[in-house]
Amino acid sequence: MSSIHALSDDQVGQELRKMTAFIKQEAEEKAREIEIKANEEFSMEKGKLVLQETDAIDAAYAKKFKQATMSQQITRSTVANKTRLRVLGARQELLDDIFQAAEKRLSEGTEDKGRYEGILKDLILEGFYAMNEPELQIRARKADYELVKNAIEKAEGEYKEKTGREVKATIDEENEVAEGSAGGVIIVGGNGKIDIDNTLEARLDLLKESALPAMRKALFGENPNRKFFD
Repeated sequence: MSSIHALSDDQVGQELRKMTAFIKQEAEEKAREIEIKANEEFSMEKGKLVLQETDAIDAAYAKKFKQATMSQQITRSTVANKTRLRVLGARQELLDDIFQAAEKRLSEGTEDKGRYEGILKDLILEGFYAMNEPELQIRARKADYELVKNAIEKAEGEYKEKTGREVKATIDEENEVAEGSAGGVIIVGGNGKIDIDNTLEARLDLLKESALPAMRKALFGENPNRKFFD
């Protein structure tokens, strides 16, 4: 029969120290594992927060950059429009000055009586062709009556020569062209219901419309934005 030996006090102390050392080692290892895991989780959370803040900063910057870009574009567009309006205004002012100067010089065309009579004849003849009526009336300045009578006679002859038809025109002395006019005539037909204004002022107004594109081109060059031309 085997005998059971009791542990001595020293042996018990050694066993306790071994167990204590083992438990301590296990606890230290477990603590290190917890610390490592905690550090990993902290790093991951920290990375997430940093990424979120970075994205927020990038978004805020992108928004501000977009706003700044739009503001810059609006400013440029505003400045460009103001500049364009100033240029157009200056161009129109120049054109107005040219036509005003021409209007002031209209009366100079009547100083040479022989030349002016030829102008009156052409204006009257133009009215004959446009009206195409056998009898017409001519309104003119009272000061021009003699020249107009001669011009009517020449226009009647040229009209008959070119068309083979006769036309009779008389001066409408009851409705003369105002003396403030630079000159020219008004041809009246249709029993007084139709008239063609061929005064020098009216002809200048027509010239403003018909010659304006050519004048703009001559003064300011081609307009690259214009798609249609007369």
